[in-house]
Amino acid sequence: MGSRQNLLVAQAGGATAVINSSLVGVVEAARESGRFQAIIGARRGIEGVLRQDFVDLGAQPRELLQRVARTPSAALGVTRLRLSSETTQLALEILARYEVGAFVYIGGNDSAETALRLASAARRAGQPLQVVVVPKTIDNDLTATDHCPGYGSIARFLALATRDAGLDTEATAGLYPVKLIEVMGRNAGWVAASTALAQVASEDAPHLIFFPERPPASLDAFLEEIASAYDRFGHVVAVVPETLRDAQGRPLGGEQAQWVDPFGHPYYPGPAPVLAQAIERRLRLRARYDKPGTIARMFMSCTSPVDWQEAYEAGTKAVALLCEGASDVMVSLERVSDEPYEVRFGAVPLAAVANRERALPDEFIGPDGRSVSAAFRRYALPLVGDPFPPYARLQDLPFRPQSTT
Repeated sequence: MGSRQNLLVAQAGGATAVINSSLVGVVEAARESGRFQAIIGARRGIEGVLRQDFVDLGAQPRELLQRVARTPSAALGVTRLRLSSETTQLALEILARYEVGAFVYIGGNDSAETALRLASAARRAGQPLQVVVVPKTIDNDLTATDHCPGYGSIARFLALATRDAGLDTEATAGLYPVKLIEVMGRNAGWVAASTALAQVASEDAPHLIFFPERPPASLDAFLEEIASAYDRFGHVVAVVPETLRDAQGRPLGGEQAQWVDPFGHPYYPGPAPVLAQAIERRLRLRARYDKPGTIARMFMSCTSPVDWQEAYEAGTKAVALLCEGASDVMVSLERVSDEPYEVRFGAVPLAAVANRERALPDEFIGPDGRSVSAAFRRYALPLVGDPFPPYARLQDLPFRPQSTT
């Protein structure tokens, strides 16, 4: 960069427990660098740019920023707006008007597409604009990075919640022997897999995980698996993704999409209510379902300290890349080792990330297709931070009254 231009920062996609940590990392690193005339925030992502709805991030008190960094959800607000040719041109005109020479977008797959579209258009127009993406998605499905900020915290929440739901179901097996837990994660099984991270013994929940990568052949096949697990354990906790389909690709919650977002992602009804009803009707087993939904991705009390710190450092790395003259890249997390856990931050081309999804690898799924492997545990456990609190079951020690004779 030549003269000191302005830095624009925005957030997009689904909010998380640590996305504000990345935001504050960007702001504090930009202040320290002294490379920018002003640090501007756009409210609701690229929508805020088009509406010229800006906030002065550089003027925020440091003490306030420290609290914002420990606040869940997105302080600037988010969007899923997709740029068209016309709105891309309008965005460039507005950025030029506000003398923005650097843009940091904190988001996931769709945000990478928006950033790439903006960067490519600026280059074609000869407009000086550096663009860097800070990765953010609880889905953990971004390519070209070991993992994504946001994932470690939802993984911690769901591991703890599933373990507790399992104990509840075990205790109330005479009333509700089947519990379904519907989790987020779009088309990849990373979030579903995390529900097993607090599992210690084979009888611990979850007993079945229905990965998007390993769909049941049919509704009948799903019910057969539930019945088999019930016969084995006397109760069942099964994890189902919000996008669960059968082997033919038919959504098990209903085939009529309720909404299609601007990026073309269809949103179908969640499968848990339909599946719980089928279990009660066909298997004659009372079933309940839990759907943590968005609370799982931003429950601050379960935030992984590792996840929070990495989110902050990803924000600072974005500024370092800008100061090096980089553009059209996303910050990447590269694992150096599992024990001791260590990562380094790098950069990958936006073209390697935009509009791509990374499925859960085969080696992370157990041989039965309904559990996780030891390799997944080695991968994921460092991301959730502190060890899980140990639980215990009573010993099976029958009471025998002492003889009084």
